[in-house]
Parts: sequence; structure tokens; C-alpha cells
Amino acid sequence: MQSKRFMASATDTTKPDGGLRAFFRSPITRIIFIWNFAGLAVLILGVLLLTEMRAGLTEAQFRNLRTQGELITNLLIETGTVEGDPYPYVNESAVRAVLRRILPPIAEGARPGVGRPRVRMFSNDDRLIADSDVIYDRLEERPLPDVNDRTSIGETIEQAARRVEYLRLTPWRPTTTLEQEHARAMRGEIVTGERLNENGERVVSVTMPVRRVQQVMGTVTIESADVERILVAERAGMIPFMIGATIAIFLSSLLLALFIARPLRRLAAASDSLRHSGSTRLSLPDVAKRKDEIGALAHSLEAMTDALADRIDANERFAADVSHEIKNPLASIKSAVESARAAREPEQANRMLAIVAQDVQRLDRLITDIARASRIETETARGDLDRVDLGAMLFELARAYAPAPDEAVHAPVVFRGARLEGAIVEGQAGPLGQVFRNLIDNARSFSPPDKPVTISAEVVTGKDGSIVRALVEDEGPGIPPENLETVFERFYTQRPKGTAFGGNSGLGLSIARQIINAHQGRIYAQNRPEGGARLIVELPLRISPARA
Repeated sequence: MQSKRFMASATDTTKPDGGLRAFFRSPITRIIFIWNFAGLAVLILGVLLLTEMRAGLTEAQFRNLRTQGELITNLLIETGTVEGDPYPYVNESAVRAVLRRILPPIAEGARPGVGRPRVRMFSNDDRLIADSDVIYDRLEERPLPDVNDRTSIGETIEQAARRVEYLRLTPWRPTTTLEQEHARAMRGEIVTGERLNENGERVVSVTMPVRRVQQVMGTVTIESADVERILVAERAGMIPFMIGATIAIFLSSLLLALFIARPLRRLAAASDSLRHSGSTRLSLPDVAKRKDEIGALAHSLEAMTDALADRIDANERFAADVSHEIKNPLASIKSAVESARAAREPEQANRMLAIVAQDVQRLDRLITDIARASRIETETARGDLDRVDLGAMLFELARAYAPAPDEAVHAPVVFRGARLEGAIVEGQAGPLGQVFRNLIDNARSFSPPDKPVTISAEVVTGKDGSIVRALVEDEGPGIPPENLETVFERFYTQRPKGTAFGGNSGLGLSIARQIINAHQGRIYAQNRPEGGARLIVELPLRISPARA
């Protein structure tokens, strides 16, 4: 039955493509996208964190701010403090004047603190004396943006990078506050720390005491947000590459899914459809014509289903031929039995019984050959290929057919020429031996009693490489030219006059061709010019031979 032709899986492996949801249900598609984007995520996260880079920048900034802070503090002590009576004091106007001279003004339109550090001085009573961002007594003017102005791509990228920085992805926490730095510096310490300023930016600061003689008269805090700005600039520069890498990975994942996962799903869906529909051949020409492994897989699946379909068709034809061949002797037996029952003379009944005996013999021979054909087909399909010395096999077969010295034999078998040494072919010794036994038996059945059957072998080199050519020849009546191909069909039994009825089933040459075809070889028949038939077997040579 059709349902038994193919092994059904426990569940349907695939369903036809059903849009984007079905596309992403594919396990291979999910694996491709997940692992490709996992690698990208690790790369992006590493770029965003920049932990080592930030640590190095912070340490360098601490050293730079301390150096600047020492210079500014010494200058303020010399020019901004006065040895009063009885205590020294701070000249606030002089302090502001000094800061205006040593620190350039903020460029118009620039943000405070950009391009130079911010310096602030506090008195010992926690009062702000001077701030480098406001000592110029100038209000910052920023024009309102035009309604029709559009933000450039660079500005958009910088804003995105700043937002990323504000997410505080880098492991960080404030180490101190401005009040704590001032309090510790009033005790004579030089304090370093990281904190957030009033704009929410990360700043690195150094606070130093302003000491005149032994009295701390105030503190100077110098701070910079350059570390965060450098990180923002680095991230802004990496964002286009991240976007490009994301697009490239998405496209590569999509292409991999389309060119790998989707064709595999189509192959599985076509296989399921073939199983459910009862068809015997798989056809996916658009996938099979691809020049990669997927195309090779589709081509192999098509070839496999074609081979299975051919075998199924052959088995169906074989079953029909067997049914036809068995019906003939059965009909003859039935007719002979009925005639024997109706016979009035013993002689007539005996003739009918002889016919029954012949038909039984014919059935026995037919069933035996059918069983042999099935066994050989199974062996050929399941057996492992090995190296077979064809020259040695043919020589030993000729010796096996040789009669004893005092025995007369019908149509002796003779090996002609020297034994062919090392003519190695790839195949199965058992089925190949059966081929040549069938050919020899067939030739002997056609040969006159006193004429030999000749076996020979040679190596021939052609355009497709070297082959071993084996010949089995007889001196019988030959084969009608129109039947040179027909003799290899199943149940072809055109025999010469005088041949015993039922002695041949017509399967011998058919079995031989089946085996030779399975070994990638060729078998055909010719008539000899001097009379008789010649059966020729050609098999690909595996190892070059040498004559003994």
C-alpha cells in the first residue's frame, strides 16, 4: 500500500511558511539571530562601559588638577591674602582679579567649564568668595532655536551619547560632596574626589587649603568635567560604527536565515507533503539548482526519492510479471486436472498427469528464481562494497565447472587466455559471482553437447577511464538481432527446440543486469561472427592489473 512506502515521522516537522511569525519560529533562525546579536551586545556593552579608559583618564585628571591647584593656590596666597593685625585676612577683590587674569573667559555660546577647569574659593566661614564661571559679571546669552531648524546628525549622535552616559552604565558612585571636601581641606588636607555638579555631570575635583603662616584662611576647589566629555565624545564616535555593525549583523542574520533555515524548512515541508499525499518523487528545482551544500542536499533528496520511486515501480512491474507467469502454469494445471478427471483411457490420464508434473516443475523453478532474485536484490541494496579480484573470480569459476577426468560433461567451460591478475573492481563478491554463474548456465543451455563455453577477461581504457571487460561466449544458435535487448527482460524464455520444458524461468539474465547496474557497470549481448552468442560485462576498474 502507498502508506507503507515511506516511513512516517511521529509528528509533522514543518508547516508551510506563514509570514514573519512562522519565520522566527524556526530554531535555526532563532539561533542565528540570538548568537549574532549576543556577540554584538557584548561588543557594544564593552564600548559603553569603557571602565579601564575612564579609570586612566580620572587618574590623569587628578594629577593635572592637583598641579594646577597648587599653582593657583600659591598665587592666591601671595596676592590675595594680607597679613593683617592681629590676623591675616583675604582680599576678595584681589582674589577675583587674579582669577580673571589667569583664567580665560568662557567662549561665547560655550557651556561653563568646557575647555578649562572651574576654580572656586571659599572662606573659612563657608562663604563663596570667587567662582571662575561667574567672575566676569556677564550673563550667558543663548538665542532661541528657530522653529524650522533641524538638528544635525552629529548633534543627534552627541545627544544620544550624552544620554547613554547619563544612564550611568559605568560602575561609579560619588566619593564625596563639595561640603565634605571643604571641611576636610579646612583641616589642612588636600582632598580629591568625584561627584555630580549642579548640571548633573560627573566631575573630578581637588580641594586645597589656602594657608597663610599657620592659619587656614579658606579653600580652593578646582574641578573638571573633561573625563565625562571625553567619554561622551568617544561613545559618540562609536555610535555610527555600532549602528553600522547592527545593520550588518541583522542583514547577515537575515540572509543566513533566508538561505539556510528557509530552504531547510521547505525541504522538510516538501517531504511531509510527499508523505501525506502518497507521491513518490520529490521535486524542488529552485533549491536543487543552488551551488552550495543546501543545493547538494536537495539534489541528493531528489535523487534518493527518484531511486525509491524507480524501485517501487520496478517492484510493481515485477509483481505484475510474477502474477502473469504464475497464472499460466496454474491455468495449465487446472486444465490438465479437469481433462484427467474426464479421461476414459488410462493413457490419456497419464498424459495429463505428465503435463501437471511439468507445470509443477515449472512453478517450482519459477518460485525458486523469484526468491533468489529477491534475496540478491536485498543483498545488493544492503551489502557493503568491497574490493573484488574479478580475474581470480572468473578463473576459479571456470575451474569449478570443469568435470572430473573420467566424467563426460555437456558443454564444458573453458577459461581462455592468461589469468588476469589484480583486476580489482569495487563491489560484492556474492552477487557478482551469481551474475557469471547465470551467464555460464545460460550459455551452456544453448551450446551443442560437444562445444565449450568460453570465459575471458581483459582491461580496456576508454574516455571514462579503465574498465574490466568479461566475456562469456557459446557456439549455439545465437540470439535473434531484434532480441539482443529483450533477453534481459524478466521471464523472457524463448528457448531452442529440444530444450526441456520448465527448466528456465527467464529471470537469470534479468537478475544479472540488475546486479551489474547496481555496481555501476554495463551488460549487453552480441552475436559472434563465427556463430553463437557473446554476453559482455563491463565494470569500472579500481586497481590496474598485471598479466600472470
